[in-house]
Amino acid sequence: MRDGLRGLTTRGRSFLAAAVAATISAGILGEKDLLRVAVLLAILPLLAAAYVGRSRYKLACNRSLDPHRVPVGANSRVVLRLQNLSRLPTGTLLLEDRLPYALGSRPRVVLERLGAHQASSVAYTVRADVRGRYEVGPLVVRMTDPFGLCELSRAFPSTDHLTVIPQVTPLPSVRLPGEYAGSGDSRARSVAVHGEDDAATREYRMGDDLRRVHWKSTARTGELMVRREEQPWESRATVVLDTRAYGHRGDGPTASFEWAVSAAASISVHLRQAGYKLRLVTGSGADVDASEAAGDGVLLDHLAEVRLDKVGELTTLVQRVRQRADGGLIIGLFGSVSTAEAELLAGLRGNGATCVGFLLDSSTWLNLPTKARAEADHAHGAAALAMLQSGWRVIGVDHGTGLPALWPQAARGSQGFALRAAMAETVAGGMR
Repeated sequence: MRDGLRGLTTRGRSFLAAAVAATISAGILGEKDLLRVAVLLAILPLLAAAYVGRSRYKLACNRSLDPHRVPVGANSRVVLRLQNLSRLPTGTLLLEDRLPYALGSRPRVVLERLGAHQASSVAYTVRADVRGRYEVGPLVVRMTDPFGLCELSRAFPSTDHLTVIPQVTPLPSVRLPGEYAGSGDSRARSVAVHGEDDAATREYRMGDDLRRVHWKSTARTGELMVRREEQPWESRATVVLDTRAYGHRGDGPTASFEWAVSAAASISVHLRQAGYKLRLVTGSGADVDASEAAGDGVLLDHLAEVRLDKVGELTTLVQRVRQRADGGLIIGLFGSVSTAEAELLAGLRGNGATCVGFLLDSSTWLNLPTKARAEADHAHGAAALAMLQSGWRVIGVDHGTGLPALWPQAARGSQGFALRAAMAETVAGGMR
């Protein structure tokens, strides 16, 4: 009842004020009929407060999202099902679901009446142009009596989450080099350990069992070597996403970083569909093994929330990849890098890995003067040449270039890009 009295509308409070005025007038004038009017005016808002206050705790709400994971720019349908658990019908209900700003304005829906134990469903759509994980809810229900004398709000505590994932672009099927073992296109079979003399070995990594040390290989190479465990016939790939804030340019959904995130999602899904055992490593700390059946969802959920790292460095990223490097194919998506940073990436080529790098010229996401553009092009060419010299296959990415058009270059190699980079370096050297 107290909550109902607090929820009296302006109309309800006016009724009570009129009842007080009529009571005072009836006492002064001695009019009993005026006193009856005062009682009637007072009873109406009190009954409305009791009615609304009683029914407010007998509502049940259920929310469902279809789907709960959508790509950028797609719609999701939100269905609200409200049920009256009371024996009394409700008054008019105003439903308002709380949404973050990125999903648009808060939807407001009016239900005129819910009968005893009656349920009703309403639906609305949301759309996000920025990836992320958004909270939908809680639902706020405003209840009122038929005369509009009392209004109360109730917030249902339950919330749901909508995950907006990067845009995944279908890629053409090409024959990729360097996968470690073969359910992929090259079908390169791993070598099993058959004996002491023909054992397949690799360099020792922290945490390896010392009982697996292969002493003959260690004596021959001068480095501690261990036997490989017998591997199944499978393809392996690692997708590496550079998240350094100073390596990317542009704002919002059209920024160079968003291109890289969408490319990482597209490549990851494409490789998993081709049968690869996939791993995703980002500069912000994510290290995702997508070998399970639900790997696509896990990958895309991580990429939905990945953000730029203002203090990230390529050294840390290289170390994180090497912690579990098992050869195979490494595909890197890098923002602008310096020549020194490009040389650091040579550390990823250990253990027989084939490295393919999509090198974004993030300066093309900006409008630069002619002189600044020439300097940026020179720096980009020098970094690409340094990566090429360290054994990377480099694919240059400019603003407006689509990933499907670039993807075949991952199979053909980067001879053309190497020639252009070398020519640019030669021309720049001649100008100096």
